[in-house]
Amino acid sequence: MKHSFARVAAASPELRVADCSFNATKIIEIIREAEAKSVEFLVFPELSITGYTCGDLFLKQVLLDGAKEALHTIANATKGSQMVSIVGLPMAINGKSFNCAAAIQNGRILGIVPKTNLPNYNEFYEARWFISSDLLDVDEIEIDEYSVPIGADLIFAARNYEKLVFGIEICEDLWSLLPPSSFLAQGGASLLFNLSAGNELACKAEFRRDLVKSQSSRCVAGYVYSSSNSGESTTDMVFSGHLMIAENGNILKESERFYFENKLEIADIDLERIHYNRRILQPSRRSSIAKDFRKVFFDYVADKAFEGEIQREIDKSPFVPSNKSELDSRCREILSIQTSGLMKRMHYINCEKLVLGVSGGLDSTLALIVAARAMQKLGIPLSNLHAITMPGFGTTDRTKNNSVELIKEYNATLKIIDIKKACLQHFEDIGHDKDVHDVTYENVQARERTQILMDIANKIGGIVVGTGDLSELALGWCTFNGDHMSMYGVNSGVPKTLVRHVIEWYANNEANETISQILYDIINTPISPELLPPSDTGEIAQKTEDIVGPYEVHDFFLYYMQSWGAGPSKLLFLAERAFKDKYSRTQLKNWLTIFIKRFFAHQFKRSSMPDGPKVGTISLSPRGDWKMPSDACAQLWLSAIE
Repeated sequence: MKHSFARVAAASPELRVADCSFNATKIIEIIREAEAKSVEFLVFPELSITGYTCGDLFLKQVLLDGAKEALHTIANATKGSQMVSIVGLPMAINGKSFNCAAAIQNGRILGIVPKTNLPNYNEFYEARWFISSDLLDVDEIEIDEYSVPIGADLIFAARNYEKLVFGIEICEDLWSLLPPSSFLAQGGASLLFNLSAGNELACKAEFRRDLVKSQSSRCVAGYVYSSSNSGESTTDMVFSGHLMIAENGNILKESERFYFENKLEIADIDLERIHYNRRILQPSRRSSIAKDFRKVFFDYVADKAFEGEIQREIDKSPFVPSNKSELDSRCREILSIQTSGLMKRMHYINCEKLVLGVSGGLDSTLALIVAARAMQKLGIPLSNLHAITMPGFGTTDRTKNNSVELIKEYNATLKIIDIKKACLQHFEDIGHDKDVHDVTYENVQARERTQILMDIANKIGGIVVGTGDLSELALGWCTFNGDHMSMYGVNSGVPKTLVRHVIEWYANNEANETISQILYDIINTPISPELLPPSDTGEIAQKTEDIVGPYEVHDFFLYYMQSWGAGPSKLLFLAERAFKDKYSRTQLKNWLTIFIKRFFAHQFKRSSMPDGPKVGTISLSPRGDWKMPSDACAQLWLSAIE
């Protein structure tokens, strides 16, 4: 295990129907391959020792004996290995036949789980050969002169790692009204394994995939699904060997389908993430119909490192979908949420006038788009949108011109107020040297702009629309009682890495050609508060990312800290892998230190932030997702950076 990842695998071996010896050989081949790749938990298909399509041969003692002998062979082949393998076979117990899963480790059978829900409709006839685990009348059976627990009430727990508990269900169990895995998750199982033999029909694979994703999300668990491949009998059905590994609603790995050879899919499931999300969701996941489970303990070495790279994708832009269609849908949805939030606020306070500071940067541009959309949907003339651009000591011609032209194109009421004279007067009033370009120099400008916006709002009977985004709130990159303050902050749930994409979607789908051209130039403008004088050539000299680090990295830290519950050491571990071709470990460690220091030091700004809509899974609103004391100490987190 490395940083709480458990390496799991789903396998589908080459198969001969009813040839237990051949099938055991192929299963052992995959076990050896998985061991070489540091797999810790390996699941095979339903009835993998015999094949699922044996039909009435399941009633024959020859097949049952052959399956039992093959199980011994497979178990003996695992001696000396700590990897847990789960295989499927038919078993006769007290004169009754059961469709079973056997969990094996280091030469021993840990436990046997019979199938609970037997399909007996359409092409399925399992009730002809097997009975449900509900009718099992023993708790243990003798195998190789030792007792093996058996039952659908088994749950498997690592002796020395409390986060690692797994449960087993078989095929139809997942499709049932109350899947056993739901109860297993309530019982503490963080990993769920499904041995399956699902035949293929048109569109069935998509439905199956949705089931696996949904159940992994509902159970807040890792879900590993293995299905028989095309080696099964094709007398009446075709099987595809669909292998899937999911984690909390996301497919980590998925195999191709329709093959005959051995196939192995491997992924690393984050147990820490699962348990973090379970702590958050615990109150809503309690149930009065929880079941009691017998716990089977197994050996596990929790601190061993994996060979090679981590077996899962670490998305370096987790807020931005890589799929174009999904990204478009996300941007459209975010704009709709923002617009609806502002419309409701305007309607509630009976306000038809908005005041907005427009700088020519990304955030104020997005706020302007939202404000314009809200007024258009409410049927209010855009002249009621008072857009103010306030050039200061760092304003460049590029950003000023873009803001002015954009406001004009929207037919909003434009006002240009140069704040330099007022700021110089304020420097004189407070005794500050205008040539000392420190935090006072910068914040005087930010607060002067906010004062102007608030006063104009009072004058016209409107409200100030805030522009600050989620990433700025995380870093505290805003002036307290300056750009930090407004009557409604429409961008407070949108991370910086997504802001430009939302604007781009709007430019491509709703804006006219002229507005679209302006928006694209704004998208390509360096991110800056423009509070320090520009360069000698008139270019932006104060670039935010040169000071605090790239927003793509800070958004990465924010997402994995809040969504996965990752601590500092793990954040660095993940970032190194996500940005391995772009940034060094030294750079990432430095930016992580900046992130943690600023995140803790600036909680007081979030504690008093204005109302604003949550648009994604992460919010830092003190009234919603994030309740943190403003004077919490960051030392424990800083000392954990490795």
